[in-house]
Amino acid sequence: MAVVRKLARPLLAAPFVTGGLRTLRRPEAVTEVAQPLLQPVVGAVGKRVPALAGDPLRLVRATGAVQAAAGLLFATGRAPRLAALTLAATLVPTSLAAHAFWTVEDPEERARQRVHFLTDLSALGGLLIAAADTHGKPSLAYRSRHALDHRHPVRAVRRPVEAAAARTANHAKSVASSLTG
Repeated sequence: MAVVRKLARPLLAAPFVTGGLRTLRRPEAVTEVAQPLLQPVVGAVGKRVPALAGDPLRLVRATGAVQAAAGLLFATGRAPRLAALTLAATLVPTSLAAHAFWTVEDPEERARQRVHFLTDLSALGGLLIAAADTHGKPSLAYRSRHALDHRHPVRAVRRPVEAAAARTANHAKSVASSLTG
């Protein structure tokens, strides 16, 4: 499976790296297409990141830089789960803005945009699978649950102590009931 990962990651990351670099070089083309989606986003992002306030070109450039960087990280296997989640998060608004086939009147263009949208949707699925991929190792949640159950010394001592306390409480109840009866 390691060979498949080493081949699949760069293949899945390639469109994000090239698209991110293209967006960094020519953000005007992307900004024009994404304008309807950018207006509410620029206001919301501007409140949290003042450097991006009121400038859709900067936001588009930042998205391109994030896609290129996350794509390179994912392709090289550096923080692949985080990189895949980052790419997935940037893919959703990008696809909604660039391939809104439901708004296109021309049937041929609508079909073309639908194909691009579905392609992005399949890439999103691949990224979500990659984000969940633990390389055959148990997830952090699984490891933390089982570390507490099997190898943690407090847990190992606590169960017998709880059992002994329950037996003692039962014994005390029986003694108390025999004394009062």
